[in-house]
Amino acid sequence: MEQYKKEFIEFMLSCDVLKFGDFTLKSGRKSPFFMNASLYVTGRQLTELAHYYAKAIHDQFGDDFDVLFGPAYKGIPLTVATSMAYYELYGKEIRYCSNRKEIKDHGDTGILLGSKLKDGDRVVMIEDVTSSGKSMEETVPIVRGQANVEIVGLIVSLNRNEKGKSDKTALKEISELYGFPTAAIVSMPEVIEVMKEENRLDDELLSRIDAYYEQYGAKE
Repeated sequence: MEQYKKEFIEFMLSCDVLKFGDFTLKSGRKSPFFMNASLYVTGRQLTELAHYYAKAIHDQFGDDFDVLFGPAYKGIPLTVATSMAYYELYGKEIRYCSNRKEIKDHGDTGILLGSKLKDGDRVVMIEDVTSSGKSMEETVPIVRGQANVEIVGLIVSLNRNEKGKSDKTALKEISELYGFPTAAIVSMPEVIEVMKEENRLDDELLSRIDAYYEQYGAKE
């Protein structure tokens, strides 16, 4: 496992963003863990988070892209901070773009924030976590409807590695449905691996996680 992944796992845990307990997900599933990216609230946290995203994007998709696009609302600070981190780490200027929930009809009109999309743009999508793929159902048509762009891929911070609408992960379903690759900074199995090595999971919690994946774990 790459060093930045191990550091990111520790970062998530230290920020109390990845929690363990009893949670009801939007899907209705009862989960023993939950990631809440809205708990990254300080300048230091957002700066560090953006550096991890930038490293993962560079690792997964390389440098050949023009725009970072983040769906409203959580994607807005992610795109801004990560475009800054990407320039700092790799010296390449990447434009940022997000959508508005409502189309603005005065001043800076339209549905987009930040850069406009142009024909030929290569776009990396950025999100916090994807459980069902619903946000992509809304976002991909918006992006492709603005210009003749190529979506290079989607990056999220955590792949929960559980079933989406089929026996595949939501990320795999998105990739197959829309025709672009998907990736995560880390996966939940990687998180569990590191926590096991550091003896940070007791037997009761580990048993509940195993039972959850027995029921909801993705086959691929």
